[in-house]
Amino acid sequence: MISKSQSPVWLAVGGLIALAAALGVGRFVYTPILPLMVEDLGMTTTMAGALASANFAGYLIGALVAASSAVLGSRRRWLIAALSVSAASTGAMGLVESTAAFFVLRFLGGFASAFVLVFSSAIVLDRPSAAERSKLAVVHFAGVGSGIAASAILVSILVAAGGEWRSLWLASGLLSLVCLGIVYTLIPNRTERHTPSTTGAAPRSSALRNLVVAYGLFGFGYVITATFLVTIVRASEVVRSAEPIVWLLVGLAAAPSIAFWAFLAKKMGNARALALAFAIEAAGVAASVLWYTLPGIVACASLLGGTFMGITALGLIEARRLSHGEPRRTLAIMTASFGLGQILGPAFAGFVHDLTGSFLVPSLAAVGALIVAATLVVTPPRVAV
Repeated sequence: MISKSQSPVWLAVGGLIALAAALGVGRFVYTPILPLMVEDLGMTTTMAGALASANFAGYLIGALVAASSAVLGSRRRWLIAALSVSAASTGAMGLVESTAAFFVLRFLGGFASAFVLVFSSAIVLDRPSAAERSKLAVVHFAGVGSGIAASAILVSILVAAGGEWRSLWLASGLLSLVCLGIVYTLIPNRTERHTPSTTGAAPRSSALRNLVVAYGLFGFGYVITATFLVTIVRASEVVRSAEPIVWLLVGLAAAPSIAFWAFLAKKMGNARALALAFAIEAAGVAASVLWYTLPGIVACASLLGGTFMGITALGLIEARRLSHGEPRRTLAIMTASFGLGQILGPAFAGFVHDLTGSFLVPSLAAVGALIVAATLVVTPPRVAV
């Protein structure tokens, strides 16, 4: 209804707010709330990891459904519906206490977040020219870091005021609901309809296949630290003072990082920029368990936040470049690969932590996954003969 919202820039702003709500808040607010849930509910680390994996399982299935022939009609309609489910499932976490209910709600939230990523990215990235697409992606993908920062501030304020985990979930759901109203206004209603791609269900070029595998390894490689970083900090007297700010640092580093990595990709190419980002992120993950001091934790948060959304954006942009026709299927395949890595990461880390009492082994496994991902994206594509 607002004329500004017809422009690609305002669509990108709407996409930013959508990602902030569904991913920055809906998915990642679990990290700063988790330590309070563990203390109040007596959750084991295995259970905490499994609960995170339930969210990522929903994310994986949501990505696969988003690519299916059953999902027809307006992209905007699916986006608004998914944002509604995300806000409701986030807020409802503060109204229940049973493990089964937690699993269902986190699964639903993950399912919705995949729809939001796929459909908001398709709306924002498919309209403009290739040159404009990169600029708008900077705005669009900054939403995740912005949402992390906003939710970190919200959680810190409420904890300082004596809030417990239930009120944190309820407040996060309310914040997501406000974002939903803004997205509803910024992304206009259209008669646009789309049909599934008629291209194959799997990527055909070796470069795209390597990218898909690397994206899955990235999902595994970043998510262990992204899930348990605040828990790691809270458990140590040495770095516990950083707990109120460590997740905020991740968000503050993530929001502007898209612009930096987009600039670097123009200078050195998407593949090399991705490889460099994987390597830097590996260093950040290693710092969380090998450099266990306040400077080490700050470095971890900064390097993790400064790379994971850059990788997410560059990966999807590169996949869009390598795809043909309707981008939704390729974006969904990338999201599914990413989701599979995310499912395995927290469950593996929680189980190993309960066996060993440390996140050292799972974190080093994550470092290895990121190094393999870096190698894959710079491997020359095979030429058919």
